[in-house]
Amino acid sequence: GSFSSQGKHMKSSCSLVAFNTDQAVCPNSLSLPVPDLVTDLDFSPFDDYLLATCSADETVKLWRVCDLDQDQPSNAEVTLSAADGRLEIVLFHPAASGLLAVASARGVQVWDVTRDTALTVLEQHEDQLQGLAWKEDGSLLASSCKHYEIKKIMCLSVSLQCVQGHQGNRDSRVLWVKDDNLLTTGFNQMRQQEVRLWDSRKLSSSLSSLSLATSNATLMPLFDPDSGLLIVSGNGESVIDCFEVNSSEPFLSQVSHCLTDVSTRGVALVPKLALDVSCCEVLRLMQLSDNFIVPISYQVPRKAGQDFHADLYPDTVGHTPAVTAEDWWKGENKQVVTSSASTSSSPLSTPSSSAAPSRSPSSTSGLSSGFLPSPSPSQSSRAIHSMLGPSSKFRHIQGAVLHRDTHITNLRGLHLTTPGECDGFCANGQRVAVPLAIAGGQIAVFELSQPGKLPDTALPTIQNSVNVADFCWDPFDTHKLVVAGDDAKIRVWQIPKGGLTETLTEPERVLRGHTEKIYSIKFHPHASGLLASSSYDLTVRLWNLETGEEVKRLSGHQDQIFGMAWSPDGKLLATVCKDGKVRLYDPRKSTLPIQEGPGPEGQRGARVVWVCDGKYLLVSGFDSRSERQLYLFSAESLASGSVVSAPADVSPSTLIPFYDPDTSVLILTGKVCECVPLLRNKIGHWFIVTNRFIQQCGLCFLPKAECNVRDVEVARAIRLGKTTIEPVAFRVPRVKKEFFQDDVFPETAVWWDASLTAAAWLSGSNGQHRKISLRPNDMTPVSEAPKEAPVRKYLPSSVYLEEKTDEQKKEELLSAMVAKLGNREDPLPQESYEGVDEDEWVSKELTPQTHTPDDS
Repeated sequence: GSFSSQGKHMKSSCSLVAFNTDQAVCPNSLSLPVPDLVTDLDFSPFDDYLLATCSADETVKLWRVCDLDQDQPSNAEVTLSAADGRLEIVLFHPAASGLLAVASARGVQVWDVTRDTALTVLEQHEDQLQGLAWKEDGSLLASSCKHYEIKKIMCLSVSLQCVQGHQGNRDSRVLWVKDDNLLTTGFNQMRQQEVRLWDSRKLSSSLSSLSLATSNATLMPLFDPDSGLLIVSGNGESVIDCFEVNSSEPFLSQVSHCLTDVSTRGVALVPKLALDVSCCEVLRLMQLSDNFIVPISYQVPRKAGQDFHADLYPDTVGHTPAVTAEDWWKGENKQVVTSSASTSSSPLSTPSSSAAPSRSPSSTSGLSSGFLPSPSPSQSSRAIHSMLGPSSKFRHIQGAVLHRDTHITNLRGLHLTTPGECDGFCANGQRVAVPLAIAGGQIAVFELSQPGKLPDTALPTIQNSVNVADFCWDPFDTHKLVVAGDDAKIRVWQIPKGGLTETLTEPERVLRGHTEKIYSIKFHPHASGLLASSSYDLTVRLWNLETGEEVKRLSGHQDQIFGMAWSPDGKLLATVCKDGKVRLYDPRKSTLPIQEGPGPEGQRGARVVWVCDGKYLLVSGFDSRSERQLYLFSAESLASGSVVSAPADVSPSTLIPFYDPDTSVLILTGKVCECVPLLRNKIGHWFIVTNRFIQQCGLCFLPKAECNVRDVEVARAIRLGKTTIEPVAFRVPRVKKEFFQDDVFPETAVWWDASLTAAAWLSGSNGQHRKISLRPNDMTPVSEAPKEAPVRKYLPSSVYLEEKTDEQKKEELLSAMVAKLGNREDPLPQESYEGVDEDEWVSKELTPQTHTPDDS
C-alpha cells in the first residue's frame, strides 16, 4: 500500500484479509497473480472467499481465493473490461448478489458479473472522482470528487443532488451512515482535516462539521452501523480516532484518540460475525503498515465470558443476498436478512493484549459509550507482530538473577572492549572464561562450582601473547578452550581438572593458515573437533582440531564478515557480511555460496541464527539510520530478501541472539546493554517480553541440562557484570510446580555430546543428536495429573435472592450479634480466680474493749 490510489488498500472478510502491495508478502500470506498494479479490492458480503480487484489495466477481476494452506488460483474466475481508463474503486453491492460498482477517474459503471457489458454508465464527474459508497439497502450511490462536489446518484444514470462539499481541493471520501445521512472526510480552507455529516435528503448544508489536525494525510473513514462507531485514520499517520455518530446533537462525539506504534497505510473493519462476543468485542480494526498487519480490538469493559450482552450486539446483516442482480435492476430493493451475533464463531481469532499488537489510546475524551481499545505492548515488544496469532504460554516468562551465594564477585581488570564479533566472554556448564585487560591477551577461567569472593591477589590465567579476537568452549569437551588472536592464529588450550591452578603459557595446539586478523570462530554442532573461523582475509576456513589441519576454505565475501552460524543439522553454514549480503554455504559441495541475498543495510555489525527447525534465518543488525533491526529470511530463498523486517530499538551495540529450539524462544541481548528482550517465534507468531537488568557486559547461555525443571526454568544463563559473574534463570510461572511441566519441557537434544567425528562429516556423513527427557524420576507429568473438580468461589445467586421470613431474619441478626459479643456459655473471667476453703472462714463476735490509764 505504498503507492497512490483512491482505493482502500485493504479489505477483510470473516475468514481472510486481503491487501494490495508492491512489496514482498509476509510469511503467512499468499499473493495472487495480478498482472498490473491493483488499485482497489473488495470481498463479497455474501462469500468470504470471493474477492474482486480492479487495476490500472482497466479490468475488474473476480478471484475464488482459498485458505492459506491451499494453492491459490492461477487465473481469475471472471474478468470484466471496463475500458474507461485506470480503475480506482470497486464495490460489491450490499444487498444484491453478483453486482459491482466500478469507478474510474471520472466515471462510474454498474456491472452484473454474469454479463459482458455494464448495466449502466453513470454521468461523468467534472474532476477526479475520489470517493464512492453504496447506501446500506443498495438503492443509492454517493460519490465525492476533487471539484468540491458531493453527489447523490440514483443508479439509473440520474444525479439526484449535487452540492459543494469540503473547501480544500485535496482527497475526500464519502460514506453512508445511519438515518439516511452521509459522512464525508476532506480538508477545509485552513488545510485542516475535516469530517462533515450531511442529511442526504437536504444536501444544501451540512448537519455538523469537525476539524482535526493540520496534515496532508488523506483521511480513511470506516463506519459500523450496528454500534454507530466511526473510525477515522490518516494515510501515513499513526493516529486512529474513534467517534460515535448520533442522530441528534452532538452528531459526532469522540470516543478515543489512539496513537499507534506504526504509520497507517490502510484500514479495514472485520465483519461483525467474526468478532469475539465472549469478551464484549464490538469492533475490530485491521491496520496495514509497511511491514505487518495490526489487529486493533475495541471492547466494552464488562464482565465477559458468561452471558451474551444483547444490548451490545443487535442483529447484524447475514450472508444471504436479499435480491438478485436482475431483480435489483428492475427496481426491487430489499434489506439483507439479519442474524444474531450470539451464534457466530470467530475464524479470525482475537489477539490477546499481551501478545498481539492491540493499541491503547494516549488520551481519551467523550467516553459516552464506554468503548475502549485494548492495551498496547511496550516499544520493544512491537518489533515483529503476529498477523493473527494465538496467545503464548511463554508470554509471562521472567529472568531473575539467582541468590548471591551462587555469584563470583570481586572481579578486577576485565577487558570490556572486545571486538564486536566476540560475545565478550564464554561459559559452559562447569566454567567461565573472561578476558582481562592485561598485556599479552590473558584470559581468566573461573569454576562455577566455586562461587564466592575472589582474592585480591593475582589469579592464574591463560597467556595468549597477543590480543584476543574471539574465543569459545568446545561444546563436547568442557576443558577445551579455543582462542583466536590478532596474529591470525588459533590456539587450543586444555584446562586441567579442577580449574586453573597455575598460569598456562603453552597451548595444546596452534592452527595457522589465515593471513589476516581473525573475526570469529564457531564449533560444528554435531562433529567433534570441527571448527569454522572467519578472518580479515575475507575467507571462512574449516579446521580439524584432531590433526590441526585446514580442511576447507570458503570464499565469496567482499567485506568484513560480521557473523556466521551452522544450521541445526550441521549441513550448511550461514554468514552475514558488511557488504550487505547474507550468504549460505554447503562446505562439502562448494567453496562458493550456494545462495545469497540482501541483508542489513547498516555497517555497524550483525549476527545470524537459525530458527524454526532450520527453515528460517534471523539476522540482527542495523538499518541505514543505524537503528537496530531484526530480519527474517527463508533459508530456501535468500535472494528474495527478508520476509519480515522490523525495528528493535536504538542502541550502539549489536543484538546477540540465542535461540532455544525446544520452546522456540529467541532471547536477544547485547554487550553493555540494559535490557533482555525475549521473543517466542513460530513463523507468523511472535511474542515479546522485556526483562530489565542493571548494566551488563554480556550474557552466555548454558546447556539445557543445567536448568532446574522443578522450578519451571526454561533457560539458564551466566551474566557478566563489571565486577561479578551471576547465574540468571528464565522461568515460566506455573501453579502446579509439583508436576513436571511436559508441555514446556519436550525431549531435548543432547547437543553437548558429539554425534560423529570431523573426518566422518567431511566424508559425507551426517549426525543426529539423541534426545532425552528432563523429567526427574519422582515427578509426574502435568499432562497426567488428576483432574480437579472446579471449585465454586461464590454461592449461587439463588442463595442471595431467596425470600426469608421475619423469624429467619431475626435469628440471623441475633446470631451475628452474639458472634460479635462472644459465646454466652463461656464462663466469666472472675470465676477462674482462686479463693480460700470453707473451713478457713472463722466467725468471731466483735466486743468493745475499754482501756484505763495507768495509775502509776
